[in-house]
Amino acid sequence: MGAAGRCRRGIAGGRSVFDDSNTRRRRRRRRTIPRNVRVLALTSFLRDVSSEMLVHLTPLFLTNVLGARTGVVGLIEGLAESAGSLLRILAGWWSDRMGRRKPLTVLGYGMAAAAVPMLLAARGWGLVGAARLLDRAGKGVRTAPRDALIADAVAPGQRGIAFGLHRAADTAGAMTGLLGALAVVWWLQHGALTLDAATFRTIVALAIVPSILAVAVLAVGVREAARPPSAAALGVSLAGLDRRFRRFLAVMVLFTLGNSSDAFLVLRAQEAGLSVVGLLAVLVFFNLVYTLAAGPLGALSDRIDRRRLIVAGWGLYALVYLGFAGAGAGWHVWLLYAGYALYYAATEGVAKALVADMVPAEQRGTAYGAFNAAVGLAALPASVVAGVLWQGVGPWGGLGPAAPFVLGGALALAAGTLLWRWVG
Repeated sequence: MGAAGRCRRGIAGGRSVFDDSNTRRRRRRRRTIPRNVRVLALTSFLRDVSSEMLVHLTPLFLTNVLGARTGVVGLIEGLAESAGSLLRILAGWWSDRMGRRKPLTVLGYGMAAAAVPMLLAARGWGLVGAARLLDRAGKGVRTAPRDALIADAVAPGQRGIAFGLHRAADTAGAMTGLLGALAVVWWLQHGALTLDAATFRTIVALAIVPSILAVAVLAVGVREAARPPSAAALGVSLAGLDRRFRRFLAVMVLFTLGNSSDAFLVLRAQEAGLSVVGLLAVLVFFNLVYTLAAGPLGALSDRIDRRRLIVAGWGLYALVYLGFAGAGAGWHVWLLYAGYALYYAATEGVAKALVADMVPAEQRGTAYGAFNAAVGLAALPASVVAGVLWQGVGPWGGLGPAAPFVLGGALALAAGTLLWRWVG
């Protein structure tokens, strides 16, 4: 058979040698991950190793070692999360204004690294609060310019794999950090129900190493080309945005007012009888369930009305929170954390995708700025109210550990109803 016949045969079979060559080129492009994306993935891995070793143990250190009340925990977590959310708006705008992403990204990771050794010196909740505030502020400073660095480094057709790699590195770092903390607690305390100061400070000392490495890898490894600075004005305005988005924003604020810091889940799990080692094992399990569910649920959101998935997720959140209100045994906590992971997987990225559905491309920067600002501002009262409801303030002893979870479940059900009936 001649060359023409082979070519006709290939075409008749649906593919030609030229098709195969183009397919191979596309696959090579997908496999070629730019240097900056790989460096930023490694940076996030190292940073998450450090942060996950500490973030879930810090509320235990505050309550078990320093004797802080839950109102203090709520104040610290609320201030930290609000500051981080609001700084994302400023940092994203400023990186556009400068025409540079790397300096703010390095600054943000550097701030978080500087916060870790502060915990070694903490003998009262004030320094712990300052460390948490600096850590979350660092996250707020770095997140937007870092994401822009990733987006700038790849072609539009590679953005999915680039951000997917970054998210995978985050998750791997979180799992590594939790397993490391679990090993240290097991070695020093075995199955103790409360965290002691020596164990916490040992883990802090170990967490300093990956936090410094993250900054070093970023500073040395990322290469950024200069770009023209932007003249865009700083500001967050709802003027001109779709009515559906404004309503969705109001519903998100309502939900967030009942979505207090995860520190309260940690404290509730300990109160239900889990040891510190058991708690860390549950958190490893939570990350595993989230990792397995996030991809399929994200893909499902592309095929159905995203509101359905968010409403289902908020309904599950309400059940989980009401379950935490009545939890009285360790196995309850394992089951509830599995549900909590599914809630996260069903809503974390889907809400942001719904924002993109509701506003045109030229308004998305403003919309995401408003979204982050609203959620960030609501995080402060959510955590403060949860802490005060639990243990009170001053002479008032509060309503007990179930109260913040009942409130959170009720607000989630109300928000889900409004999202389905009021947001078109």
